[in-house]
Amino acid sequence: MSSTYGKARGSAGKPSSKRKPSDNVVEVGADAAPEEKPVAGEKLQKVLARTGIGSRREMERWIESGRVAVNGKPARLGDRVEDRDRITVDGRPLDRASAQETRCILYHKPTGEVSSRKDPQGRRTVFERLPKLKAGRWISIGRLDYNTSGLLLFTTDGELANTLMHPSANIEREYMVRVMGEWDEEMLKRLLEGVMLEDGVARFTDIQDGGGDGINHWFYVVIMEGRNREVRRLWESQGLTVSRLKRVRYGDVFIPSKVKQGQWVELEPKELKSLYRMADMELKNQKRGTHKEREKMERQFTKRKGPGAAKSRRRPR
Repeated sequence: MSSTYGKARGSAGKPSSKRKPSDNVVEVGADAAPEEKPVAGEKLQKVLARTGIGSRREMERWIESGRVAVNGKPARLGDRVEDRDRITVDGRPLDRASAQETRCILYHKPTGEVSSRKDPQGRRTVFERLPKLKAGRWISIGRLDYNTSGLLLFTTDGELANTLMHPSANIEREYMVRVMGEWDEEMLKRLLEGVMLEDGVARFTDIQDGGGDGINHWFYVVIMEGRNREVRRLWESQGLTVSRLKRVRYGDVFIPSKVKQGQWVELEPKELKSLYRMADMELKNQKRGTHKEREKMERQFTKRKGPGAAKSRRRPR
């Protein structure tokens, strides 16, 4: 190309002038796009969702309704904020978590605790035994009712929690359940095919026999939704009573046998990666708790169990 172009210029009768290295002229094509400057900050609705107070769409409605302010001025949809900006919701300062880091723990919930932050009846909540955070707050990924024990996940990433809890996530939740009453294979078949409850058709996606004697029998069951008391209501629809219920798995995360009721443990990196994969979100850096937090939890656990707790934990089960 360049040699042909040079010959064409030479045919005009004038010798081509050679540029010196000092000329250093750069030609830019007419169709070259100007360099785009990176947009500063993060979308306001995304920052709000990360705190766990609601989904992105819900936060957009809050912004439009005037409930959110940035640096003392009413926020507008499309606003972007940085770490130094002060955000208030309904006039109260927002406690923000890190955008780059996340922390996730598994808590073994005992029966007799509620999954809300505060209880009008003064009952113990699941949040009372969790480690204290310097920034952000714990958001539970789903709930367990008062009489249900087992695996409950907490994170500082509210957007992750909201995404995993959405019905479209289709995440398996496995429970160990003890039922009282007579059952047969036809009943199990109905529970797998689906039965009509007051809020629509519900079903187990898997039922495994766990054994038992007399009128009490254990099963391992899997559901894909998180409806209120769904496992109990499914068995009750067949005339059986649930006497024990424990969640043992959420997605790919299983409850470790070493974690006793009332204790919590940090998620392993592979478990955290699995949660973000299920949510179809980019994995964040994992922030882990301190040794002092773990020691405090162990002291509180031993105190609740009494002087013989340490000795009893050493006995074989």
